[in-house]
Amino acid sequence: MQLHQLRYFVAVADARHFTRAAEREMVAQPSLSQQIRALERELGAELFHRARGHISLTDAGEALLPFARRILADTETARRQVQEVARLGRGRVRLGAPPSLCASVVPDVLRVFHDRYPGVELVVHEDGSQDLVRVLAAGELDLALILTPLPVQAPALATAEVLREELVVVSPPDEPPPVEGRPMRVADLRDRPLAIFRRGYDLRELITAACREAGFEPLPGVEGGEMDAVLGFVRAGLGLAVVPGMVAERSGLRATRFAAPGLHRTVSVAHRSDVSPPRAARELRRILTEHLAAE
Repeated sequence: MQLHQLRYFVAVADARHFTRAAEREMVAQPSLSQQIRALERELGAELFHRARGHISLTDAGEALLPFARRILADTETARRQVQEVARLGRGRVRLGAPPSLCASVVPDVLRVFHDRYPGVELVVHEDGSQDLVRVLAAGELDLALILTPLPVQAPALATAEVLREELVVVSPPDEPPPVEGRPMRVADLRDRPLAIFRRGYDLRELITAACREAGFEPLPGVEGGEMDAVLGFVRAGLGLAVVPGMVAERSGLRATRFAAPGLHRTVSVAHRSDVSPPRAARELRRILTEHLAAE
């Protein structure tokens, strides 16, 4: 089993077409097909159903695909680590982060990193924590900022808490605050229309859990947005929203804090525990930790 055979196999699995896969890999289609056949002979199983005009994975192909992706990702990580020079003059860092952090602290951290190491390529993958854990475990990211604790067991990850962030209620700046004369409580959101994040969004799960603990289900004024959309819904007067304090500071909306002990979320930086992050990723992790500790 050779790396180029696995690469060709993944290309066909993604494209579901031998000719398009060959074009992507910049190899002649007959050569690619021969290598796939050689891989199938070595494994003793067909990897694709080859119907005219339709290519699909067999059960054996489905079983091989995640391993092939992992092997190729690990090989790419090893290649980059070897190529990195001592002063980080080149390289690449792949960082995953939730949209709320991409809208607040991540740009500032990346600016500091880029100013110090302009030759290092930065790649950001924006997604929810559970999806980031999956992508990180597959070897497709070097680091990820995730909300902890996770509701499911995280596979083979090392995590370190870097931020405990306050959540606040945002409302249009030209309207009265949600409550007057006393601190805000989660119970004050009962029967108040809310701009609610899309399903699978970390903050949606956290806010829903807080409302249920207070004895009610959140009332959607509008539902289904990412961070920028939810802030826009609030500006339009479609409902209140609960967002991280650092996002609220940049939003131009009125921010109302919850009464003590407040509502918070915990952010951790994670990497695979079985592979040491590349040097550039370790440096980004250090800058992340220092920057978030100062928030």
